[in-house]
Amino acid sequence: MRMYDIIKRKRDGGELSDEEISFFIDGYVSGEIPDYQASALCMAVFYRGMSLRETTALTMAMVRSGDVVDLSRIPGIKVDKHSTGGVGDKTSLVVVPLVASLGVRVAKMSGRGLGHTGGTLDKLESIPGLSVSMDRTRFERIVSEVGCAIIGQTGDLVPADKRLYALRDVTATVDSIPLIASSIMSKKIAAGTDRILLDVTCGSGALMKTLDDALDLAQEMVSIGECVGRTSVALVTNMDRPLGYCIGNALEVAEAVSTLRGEGPKDLTDVCVELAATMAFLVGLGEMDVCRSLVRDQLAGGLGLAKLKEIVAAQGGEASLLDDACDSLVAPRPSREVTADRDGYLFAMDTERCGLASVALGAGRAKKDDAIDHSAGIVLVAKPGAAVRAGDVVATLHAASDPLLDEGERLFRSALDIRHERPKDAPLIYARVSGLGVERRAARRSPKGREAGPSPDGPVPRP
Repeated sequence: MRMYDIIKRKRDGGELSDEEISFFIDGYVSGEIPDYQASALCMAVFYRGMSLRETTALTMAMVRSGDVVDLSRIPGIKVDKHSTGGVGDKTSLVVVPLVASLGVRVAKMSGRGLGHTGGTLDKLESIPGLSVSMDRTRFERIVSEVGCAIIGQTGDLVPADKRLYALRDVTATVDSIPLIASSIMSKKIAAGTDRILLDVTCGSGALMKTLDDALDLAQEMVSIGECVGRTSVALVTNMDRPLGYCIGNALEVAEAVSTLRGEGPKDLTDVCVELAATMAFLVGLGEMDVCRSLVRDQLAGGLGLAKLKEIVAAQGGEASLLDDACDSLVAPRPSREVTADRDGYLFAMDTERCGLASVALGAGRAKKDDAIDHSAGIVLVAKPGAAVRAGDVVATLHAASDPLLDEGERLFRSALDIRHERPKDAPLIYARVSGLGVERRAARRSPKGREAGPSPDGPVPRP
């Protein structure tokens, strides 16, 4: 078998066998296949695509490239959640403890932020003492006793993905649905959970900019899960605006705590309830309406927040600081208000630019080894749909210095689109994708014609 023939077959639109795909992954991880041949195959896949059988074979070959976590010693059905990333997306900090408070075991492996998207691990590390690195024995013990642990990916888990993703990142082959799907699903399958919930974000702040692409990716990942015996469901969610009002690590932890108290922004709360209810449904706690009620009861009773404190304490963090997270976790920083430059409606907010503004303020990374300022970030005052007058505050920026505030303000202002007309309402959740197919959602409206989602003209909850 020769790599040259494999590249040529895919270049010409042919379908690769399972053996050819395994040959490629095994050879690339061992170093026998050089980067230039691997990049050539990735580019051929970028243009020619892959069948579901090929993508599943690629996924499982990547899973076999390293360790596979065995969670069979932990009782009950284990579930995991993955988001394709966004701005202000602190849903895991809310959803995971809510689900765990229902007695469900959540074995969560998360990532760090890079570029305009934030990372769950960075947000958690704004809590003093909390560790997201631990050996497998401790991870299993915390999941079994507390109901959940949130850790980073171990070095031996799916090494093929680490190598391939780094290569795709520098060869303009990241935006390939088969390669994205196999990258995500290989890590979820290797993590050893029984059920998988996928939050596929869509819009200006997401990897998938269009609904069609987001649906394609969601269907591909769900199909892979079903093919290998891991029941999977995907929700396609709106990332054309930041989720909630806070962007930045400690700020987002504070907003997640507020949400677990039942005081969070409506858009964040509604999305988290749907995600948590879907996870509860996946493990058999009832039909979706029943699971939504269960989740909202946990919120109302503060049980999700109590569980988050347990998780933080089990991972070495100072859980008592969550009692007043905004003051305890967010260190004082120089701040600057950004105001509207004209009367009208905030018609749109380029969410990717908002994320890049937070990176410029110090809240994120442009490169993997960049340090981050956990207290830097953005607190929004207005979101798309809000009526504004010239001079009204749209957001407050937080950073360590005036030069950082200057660059953050420049980028944030470039994200704002103020017009005379109000934007049309859009749903928070576009679709639900399962093994049964695609269920599309429409924007739900109140009797006044407003979307039953975020309330952009309403008061902004203090995080």
